Amino acid sequence: MIKEIIVVEGKSDTVAIRNAVQAETIETGGSAINNEIIERIRLARERRGVIIFTDPDHAGERLRKIISERVPGCKHAFLNREEALGKRNIGVENADPEAIRKALEQLKTEILDAEPQIGWDDLLAAGLINHPDAAARRMKMGKLLRIGYANGKQFYKRCHIFQISREEFMVAWKKLDEEGLL
Repeated sequence: MIKEIIVVEGKSDTVAIRNAVQAETIETGGSAINNEIIERIRLARERRGVIIFTDPDHAGERLRKIISERVPGCKHAFLNREEALGKRNIGVENADPEAIRKALEQLKTEILDAEPQIGWDDLLAAGLINHPDAAARRMKMGKLLRIGYANGKQFYKRCHIFQISREEFMVAWKKLDEEGLL
């Protein structure tokens, strides 16, 4: 049984989570999250901890950002788009149980008051900002680091709040370079 409460977008996500692990969920009802749900998430974080597990699409990332800003200190689970691809959409509900378990084993925890280990110069050197293929590179690095896709500013912020170490970053960068993905 997972101690933390997992925040998902809808009922189908809850079903997928429960097919993979024993856990309780809070459903946001999609991206139109209201104050009542935010308060439930805040209470859950204070009492048991919270894992935000939204779809790897624009709406899911927007929802993750809203929750993270209004309820700081949450943990995050990320699926790659390929793991969440269904016939008609991209979502947690499409992921197989093994992918869900893997995402929950590789949680990222927000740490807001630590010094960043990855700087803008690192993102620039890796071609993750100010490069013609920066978006594609960030998508691939986000997949390897299991922090999801984000624009340059959000990628930098995720590296900081999830305390991506210089070693983790360099290993991922080297892997992309070896695979010819950069």
